[in-house]
Order: sequence, then C-alpha cells, then structure tokens
Amino acid sequence: MKQLMFEDDRQFWFETLRLFGHAAYGGSDFGEVLAAASTVTPGDYDSWHDAYRALADRLYAEAAEAGPVTARDLLLRASTYYFSAEFFLHGDPADPRIAAAYDRSVECFLRADVAEPVEIPYDGAVLRGFFYRAPGEDPKPVLIMHSGFDGSAEELHYLGAAAGASHGYHVLTFDGPGQPSAVRREKLLFRPDWEHVVTQVVDFALELDGVDPARIALLGVSLGGMLAPRAAAFEPRLAAVVAVDGVYDAGTAVTSMLPWPREEIVRRARAPHDEEFDALLAAGREASPTLRWACDHGRYVLGAATDREFVAKYLEYTLEDGVAEKITCPVLVCEAADDLFFGGSQETEPRRLYAHLKAPKTLLTFTAEEGADAHCHVGAQRLATGRIYDWLDRTL
Repeated sequence: MKQLMFEDDRQFWFETLRLFGHAAYGGSDFGEVLAAASTVTPGDYDSWHDAYRALADRLYAEAAEAGPVTARDLLLRASTYYFSAEFFLHGDPADPRIAAAYDRSVECFLRADVAEPVEIPYDGAVLRGFFYRAPGEDPKPVLIMHSGFDGSAEELHYLGAAAGASHGYHVLTFDGPGQPSAVRREKLLFRPDWEHVVTQVVDFALELDGVDPARIALLGVSLGGMLAPRAAAFEPRLAAVVAVDGVYDAGTAVTSMLPWPREEIVRRARAPHDEEFDALLAAGREASPTLRWACDHGRYVLGAATDREFVAKYLEYTLEDGVAEKITCPVLVCEAADDLFFGGSQETEPRRLYAHLKAPKTLLTFTAEEGADAHCHVGAQRLATGRIYDWLDRTL
C-alpha cells in the first residue's frame, strides 16, 4: 500500500493506518485521524501524544452532552485515541501521561457498553477482557481472541470481536501477561509459554453459558500469531487456531533490522556485557523509527533494563524445536504481502510457520490490490474479518 503520510517514518504511518482502519467498526473517523495526524511532527513522540490526547479530550467532553447513541459512538472513538496518545511513551514507564491516557481509554470503552467486562482468574491475579454473546439459546462456538506485542483487549473490538455475533459466534477477548491491562494493573510481563495463559482462559470460557465445548477457537493478532499457535501446541481443547499474521520466530522482527548475522546477534545479545552490540543497537535506533519504538516498548512489556536485554528476551518467542509440529487442530495462517515486521523475503514468517505445520492448514495471503497488505491487514478490517469467520465456519 502506498504510504500517504510520514514519508520517512513507516512506524508513524503504520499507526496512522491502524487508526484509519478502526473506522470500519466505529473505532475512529477518517477525517478526525487525518486532521490529528496532520499536526504531528514526524518522529516526535510528544507531538503524537498531544495531537491524539487533544482529539480524545474533545470527543470525551462532547459525549457528556450527547444523546445515548451519539455518546456511545463518541466514547468508542475517544477510547481509541486515548490509547493511541500513550502508545509511543513507554520508553519511560514512569511517565504519568501513560496511565492518564490509558485509564481514560478503558473508561470510555466501558461506558460505551458494547461488551460484557470479564475478569479471568490467572495465577492469583486476573486477566481483564470482554465477552460478546451471540443471540439464540443453542450452544454456540466461541472465538477466544488476544492481541500481541502492543494491542489491547479493547482494540480487538475492531479486529473481529464486534463482528462475532452477526456470524453466530460468542467472542471472548482478554489481555494476557505483557498486554495493556495486565502489565499496567497486575504488573504481569510477557511470557513465551503462552499455553500457561490460554489453558486458564479456556477453563473460564467453558464456564460461560451457551458455549459449545467442541467448538473453541483461538485467534492471536501480531505477536499473537506466534503466541496462539504456541498455546495450541499444548492445549488439546482448541478446535482451531488463527494466526493474524503467522509468526514462526518473532525474533526476526528485530534481527532483520540489524546488519549482523542472526547467529552473532543471538550470541551477543545474551552476553553479560557487550559494548559493541550496545552501540550497534543505539545506532540502529537512530536509523530506524521502528527499532526505536520496539526497544522502548519491549523493555516495558518484557521487563528488560536495556535494549540488549530486550533483544535477548524477545529471541525466546519462537515455535522452533518442534513446537509448531505439535499442533493437531486446523490452523489458519494469515499473511500480509507487505508486512512491516515479518515480511521482506520469500520465506516470510507466515510461510515459515505454514511450512512447519503438520496439522490441517490454510495459508491466506492479503495483497496490495485488496488494500490489505499491511501488518495484520490494518485498513482492511472488514475484508480480513469476513474471510476469517468464513474459514471458521468451514472448519468448526
């Protein structure tokens, strides 16, 4: 897809396109996003925060005077913009603007009242999320959804959860460890053994009224395209898994942005001290807006003190060593033709995952001609959502 803004910053452009895409299910308005983005100084995180915080505050105030339907719509969009406002601030986890914007984002989504809030018991804490109930008395299939490296349970509303009921599915969304509500409110950091998380979520789903226990599917977005298949390799109660998009080895998102061979990066990232590698990362941050953001956010959600420690921890997120081969349920592997993080070669991460699967499998590629070639098909939510639910209909 042609980049229309932020010519030298694919990360700012991707986040802008992400916001445009949420309009499909009421999470943004194109003109609002365009107007706000036009005021942002490229590469300036404070400028980004201020633009979207001001937009969100304006809608929040307008909602207080609006009728119920208009207020709901305003609150959904405000929720999106508050979350976006704090998106690039995680290099300093103590920045008070993070909690201020995030808490307001959650408040707006809850007040919009589009799904039932749930708290899923997890290792003595709770994982927060939402349940969307399909109409009818007969037991229905349930799609469990989680995001990845940086998305939220609220955002999943626009990435397939809102559409579930019309397709005849219950939907259960949640933030797992390392994801927004878990890391902010429970101090739970990411963990690569995602089956430990999903098993407890499946336990919870089976206690919900109207769930068909034989038709439980799991969908993961972005890094979730590695986490969800990882869980499926060890959780036999899943009848299908969807990777949006497929990831075999998440570490390639970082190693592909550095000039050294992967083997050397792995060895030196895991060393107790390596000033040369630290300098390489520092130079990489200066050259790549995406690496800069990934390191800042990655330290925050993986509990790393340095960029090098983040890289070392992130390299653990892989389906190597026979994990992908353990999956037995059907798998839908989605692929974006121009993925910002996991593309770049014939052997993309979705194709690597697909090649290693022994279970029934489908590779679904989204293209530039469809306007759906961006990471996780942002900007083409209705197209992607429809195809995913149709695959689930044929599979469950």
